[in-house]
Amino acid sequence: MVKKVLLDNNIPVLLETVKEAHSLCAGIWVKVGARNERPDKNGISHFLEHMFFKGTERRTAEGIAMETDSLGAELNALTSSEYTLFYIKVLDEYIGKAVELLTDIFLQSTFPSTEIEKEKSIINEEIKMVEDTPSDYVHELFSKNVWGEGGLGQPVLGRSGTIEAFTRDDLLKHIDEHYGPGNIIAACSGNFREDEFVGYLNSGLGKLRRDGAKRSGSVPEFKSGLNVISKDLSETHICLGVRGLPYGSEDRYSMHLLNAILGSGYSSRLFQKVREKRGLVYSIYSYHASFRDTGLWAVYAGTDKKHMKEVIDITLDEMRNLSNTITDEELKRAMAQLKGNLILALESTSNKMTNIAKQEIYYGRYYSPEEVIRMVESITLESVRSLAEGLVREESFALTVYGPVKEGDIKDFGMPLQ
Repeated sequence: MVKKVLLDNNIPVLLETVKEAHSLCAGIWVKVGARNERPDKNGISHFLEHMFFKGTERRTAEGIAMETDSLGAELNALTSSEYTLFYIKVLDEYIGKAVELLTDIFLQSTFPSTEIEKEKSIINEEIKMVEDTPSDYVHELFSKNVWGEGGLGQPVLGRSGTIEAFTRDDLLKHIDEHYGPGNIIAACSGNFREDEFVGYLNSGLGKLRRDGAKRSGSVPEFKSGLNVISKDLSETHICLGVRGLPYGSEDRYSMHLLNAILGSGYSSRLFQKVREKRGLVYSIYSYHASFRDTGLWAVYAGTDKKHMKEVIDITLDEMRNLSNTITDEELKRAMAQLKGNLILALESTSNKMTNIAKQEIYYGRYYSPEEVIRMVESITLESVRSLAEGLVREESFALTVYGPVKEGDIKDFGMPLQ
């Protein structure tokens, strides 16, 4: 059972008690990420996330690390295109200490200037690590190709040039603009007493008073076409996709099933045809990335340059022909896969916490696993085929190729160069 309550400053708190657990996971979510940043401040959400752990008015950075380990806890944070999350996972007996530590970091961090300069070097190394991992970096290049230079096209880590220019005033301004109660939610899943947990939050987070900015902006334009980035690599990395669906779409479960049939899992069409039967790749998979107002349905593959055309041809053919060829057997297998993934994922308190928080952010309500399973089971073959037909059109594909190739190597794919 999931309960929603409001703190004294109207921050919503999602609560899911799991009595059989011996731990809990608590998170504070801020509805701001890379897509909300100005291009000259790209990376500031992620940079700020790191800086929250560099000391508070009561604790040093080393003290935070020592206290976390002494509780046997996991204290961490992450940044995406649309939100920033701070969370702690801990044994249930330490709930008071854990929530106090989490809220102290969130509310009382001091952001020392000396730590800011050190963190610039650390994040620059993180950026280099991604750029040195082509199978990761191609997704960043693909997002830029699809969404453009700003908004969803911006990398979460930012760019070295923008990061070097960050000042302490920039961080404080970002907090003032985005870290108001209207942009924050809290969530907890595990073994805890609800009134006790809410009391701990109200004594700190519930006293936050800050206006904060409201989200705005138009739906980003999806840009189809071809983008080739030449690089001396041993493998050619490919991202091929079309516009997908936003989080709140009524067709979201049909989308999950369609993606499972195409390339999510060992029995999927692409894995079987491209890897198992033809041996053209080690890694190939499809994925669907949803955002609050749009989405992306894409395929990644890493292959030798000599196999590139064949891999792209097979992928295009599969996506274009899905609406006419999906079978009842494939749909039933995808349903079983989706239901299994859902139940298995919700075995951990951290995944449960993430689930209830993201449902509040994107749906404004909670759907139980039983409701989700009923919705999945109600999907028909006709609805999945119809969705496939609506998503895939001849002119709608975006293709990014990264590796030892040139534009001329792909000139016969019938896709306009960008």
